[in-house]
Amino acid sequence: MEKKLQKVAVVGPESTGKSTTTQWLANSFNTLWVPEYARYYCETLQREYTLQDELNMFFGQIALEDSILSISKDRKFIFCDTTFITIKIWSDYLFGFTPKPVVDELSIRTYDYYLLMDIDMPWEDDPLRDFPDKREYFFDVWKQELNKLNANYTIISGMGAERNKFAESAVLEFLHTTGI
Repeated sequence: MEKKLQKVAVVGPESTGKSTTTQWLANSFNTLWVPEYARYYCETLQREYTLQDELNMFFGQIALEDSILSISKDRKFIFCDTTFITIKIWSDYLFGFTPKPVVDELSIRTYDYYLLMDIDMPWEDDPLRDFPDKREYFFDVWKQELNKLNANYTIISGMGAERNKFAESAVLEFLHTTGI
């Protein structure tokens, strides 16, 4: 029986190295990765985002992930630079609730393993990043969300190459335990 494609999600608060680590891992393991759609969406947004924008980013992330999955049939696993769960976290924080399509997708669209990026890296300013003083808060929220999902995850700490190697070791252990 053929094993299903495994999805490894790299998640966490802003400015924790998610994109850098995801790309590094995809190159290291010679596989594909799903970029963060919200970054593309917000690059041209000239106003404060709204709940509708959050929904647009949700549907965009899902579509982007599905497009990468459709060309990944010969792969055993892929990496996802964040997930739509980010939309839940931001919607809860900014608007006090999560739109129904996002909540409904939580039980349908699952990820096999998560790397939760620690906040031990220094904050890097970026016009698309918000709340540098709330990183600890969002880190705790990520842990709560992953625990609610009974997610299999590892917290990734360290700087630079050390962080990447720790992430790589965690993925290798996951692949070993799943028989990939």
